[in-house]
Amino acid sequence: MNETDERCADCGKPKSICVCDRIAPLDTRTRLLVLQHPQEGNVDLTTVPLLARTLPRCVVRVGLSWASLAQALGGDEVENARWAAIYPTKLAEDIPPELRAANVLLLDKKGRLRPDDAPPLEGLVVLDGTWSQAKTLWWRNPWLLKLGRVVLNPREPSIYGKLRKEPRREYVSTLEAVADVLPALGEPEEVRSQLRRAMRTMVQRARDVGIRR
Repeated sequence: MNETDERCADCGKPKSICVCDRIAPLDTRTRLLVLQHPQEGNVDLTTVPLLARTLPRCVVRVGLSWASLAQALGGDEVENARWAAIYPTKLAEDIPPELRAANVLLLDKKGRLRPDDAPPLEGLVVLDGTWSQAKTLWWRNPWLLKLGRVVLNPREPSIYGKLRKEPRREYVSTLEAVADVLPALGEPEEVRSQLRRAMRTMVQRARDVGIRR
């Protein structure tokens, strides 16, 4: 068996691109729910294992639909108003241009700016898969419309480069999206730095051994 055929027992990736040796768990206040399309879990370069190993408050659910946010979280009691989904949305017309260009924009479920006096967000929902797979997850789970929305204008192009090309610049990996949003919710900038460092290492190791998917 080639080295690339052997898989890490912890993250499930080929050992040649495993970065478990570079990951130290980071405690965060913000909870994270990843809804992963079933086909994305078969992709060696998926970033979700890096998220799950770095952020202990990350829950990963693989499937296409769940009855509610609470069910997706395993039965936890939650307030929809204190959760938001990272997903593109049409912005309300009264949002000024300078805010539209912000790196992270926090909106309510109707696409309006989240009020300053609103309770802090408890958690984020992110959809993991290709863009078409993410759209499938969005439309198969109508309860997502009850959550706030996070609109992201990434600080930088995706670390993937040409390994996994996206149709538009603002479509970055699940890890990169989460890494950009967490500091906007008050998490330390080091969380972003460590997540991106782990992904850069994985991508470089993938280039070294010729893994492109």
